[in-house]
Amino acid sequence: MLTNKHILLIVGGGIAAFKALDLVRRLREQGAQVTPVLTTAGVEFVTPLSLSALSASKVYQDLFNLTDEAEMGHIELSRAADLIVVAPATADLMAKMACGLANDLASTLLLATDKRVLIAPSMNVRMWEHPATQRNLAILRGDGILVVGPNEGDMACGEYGPGRMAEVPEIVAAVDAALADGPLKGRRVLVTSGPTHEPIDPVRYIANRSSGAQGTAIARALAALGADVTFVTGPADVPPPMGVTTVKVQTAQEMREAVHAAGSVEAAVFAAAVADWHVANAGNSKIKKDGSGLPQLTFAENPDILATVAQMDVGRPKLVVGFAAETDDVIANATAKRERKQCDWIVANDVSPETGIMGGSENAVTLITATGAESWPRMSKDAVARMLAQRIAEALT
Repeated sequence: MLTNKHILLIVGGGIAAFKALDLVRRLREQGAQVTPVLTTAGVEFVTPLSLSALSASKVYQDLFNLTDEAEMGHIELSRAADLIVVAPATADLMAKMACGLANDLASTLLLATDKRVLIAPSMNVRMWEHPATQRNLAILRGDGILVVGPNEGDMACGEYGPGRMAEVPEIVAAVDAALADGPLKGRRVLVTSGPTHEPIDPVRYIANRSSGAQGTAIARALAALGADVTFVTGPADVPPPMGVTTVKVQTAQEMREAVHAAGSVEAAVFAAAVADWHVANAGNSKIKKDGSGLPQLTFAENPDILATVAQMDVGRPKLVVGFAAETDDVIANATAKRERKQCDWIVANDVSPETGIMGGSENAVTLITATGAESWPRMSKDAVARMLAQRIAEALT
């Protein structure tokens, strides 16, 4: 709950600005005080009267308002809040933030604040995918800006893809996580999850039975302790948790790129079941069964994401945690893997068919560190996640 928390809500110009009205209502239902700031472009989509009525607060718009600025109003606004939320965060606002511009009230507040900032990007898919926007996003994440969304979906312009602003419940969950007073508050953590799909042709792929449930639970548990979580997930069976920055990928190569794009983190948990190989000669069109014999597939090794990060000379996370899904000699194989990959911990589990763990709702793991192996009892994946998140918190604090 957000009782007695003060949220400064900056509403940018875009069709998604209408969601800001519901966001104000939902935040106030949780007990938050909301002060709206409306940009010049935002006025084209929502009215100051609507925001004022729903927030029961004055709406701020003008940097050069003589009454407000007589007491340096933009400084006071930027410092009085517990959290600044930008929803929608347009490409223009993100560019201003990344470059440190301050030519209107919203951008000046964002530059003058000493509080955490959460943005909910919203824009056309081409604008979102443009290299300039992606550069700005990387800069903002590196500066510690929290990000929720965007989601994929239909655009007002008729196109489809990433760029839709996160839904209001997702933003509220991200606000909750940002204001959580847990032991990991303010610490950036990366979690990978799910399987990867390696194409054989446009309609077939190689994968494994990972559901993504354990990685998702870990990301959720870390966020509950206050961490700023970047969640890189393959095509999992379960939806990503709220309150984290989700990056969806398909292949191992895409996951590797997303991990490196996430920037500097204090801990990295590699729970994804990344395919060991991909098809080097994948077909550009569907391979037909035409009676000429079996297709000749050539396999190549996928990048070793865990080892690459664990062995970084510069920028290595303080704590690197890998997973080892084994069917035989679980502890011995996982211990050897930890030494080979040079990671700090390995979470090993027995995924032989009779356990029902792969794709199931429970897990029985052994935490392997430099000091030995600690077996945990079989429990729900959520319980495993909470125990691991607590251990991570202890290691980072």
